[in-house]
Amino acid sequence: MSQKENKKTLSLIWKLARNDFKTRYAGSYLGALWAMVQPVITVLMYYIVFDKIFKQRATAVAGGIEVPYVLFLTAGLVPWFYFSEGLSNGANALVQYSYLVKKVVFKIDILPVIKVVAASFIHVFFMCVLLIVAAVYKYYPNLYTIQLLYYSFCLFMLLLALSYATSAIVVFFRDLNQIISIFLQIGMWATPILWNIANLSPKWQIAMKVINPVAYVVLGYRATICESKGFWTEPLYTAYFWGLVLVLWLIGRAIFKKLKVHFADVL
Repeated sequence: MSQKENKKTLSLIWKLARNDFKTRYAGSYLGALWAMVQPVITVLMYYIVFDKIFKQRATAVAGGIEVPYVLFLTAGLVPWFYFSEGLSNGANALVQYSYLVKKVVFKIDILPVIKVVAASFIHVFFMCVLLIVAAVYKYYPNLYTIQLLYYSFCLFMLLLALSYATSAIVVFFRDLNQIISIFLQIGMWATPILWNIANLSPKWQIAMKVINPVAYVVLGYRATICESKGFWTEPLYTAYFWGLVLVLWLIGRAIFKKLKVHFADVL
């Protein structure tokens, strides 16, 4: 593909992703603000319940942390919201844009990308919210804060790898959407978002990191905001994460390519 074609493809992805984000809330009075209201309310709800009403419970699940629980919580929820939004929407990329799938000249490989990019718009807003919450507790931005872009890119690539597989499978097996929904409900509690991974035994900590790639990003967000710690301090964990993403990418692309010829017939 030539450089000119690459620019056209990137421009098309940007336009469709922006349009996808806008049309999702078209017709409502608050528009895109609804996408921001629900996660903010979720953070406030957990904060009130665990940090105000049941403060002892918060101490139990997040024991050992030296930062305010609301900051600890927000640093975990922000990447999880991105993952949840991106995975749910990415799985429906082909179904939602079925009219484009049926066009012979349209490059349908970019449809999962469009969904993940659209989910990134809200994520940028919540990264700003996270920085504001951190500043309130005197954890001000520094050079390490740039790492949030790195960890966001980590999630972007993980979501893209998963979306290629899920979007292709959903065309033939719509029940996968319900499975993903259940997976996300369980996954939020299985990821160290509300609780401190340091409370686990060393063996369980390793198991959590191996099984759950989102944990790498959640822990990375916290290390960046609360500890000013670089991702390069854990080279083996970083290498494992990217190795896993590469494997998931190859599997996702293989599934997408194999089923691609049947999309138009089924949709």
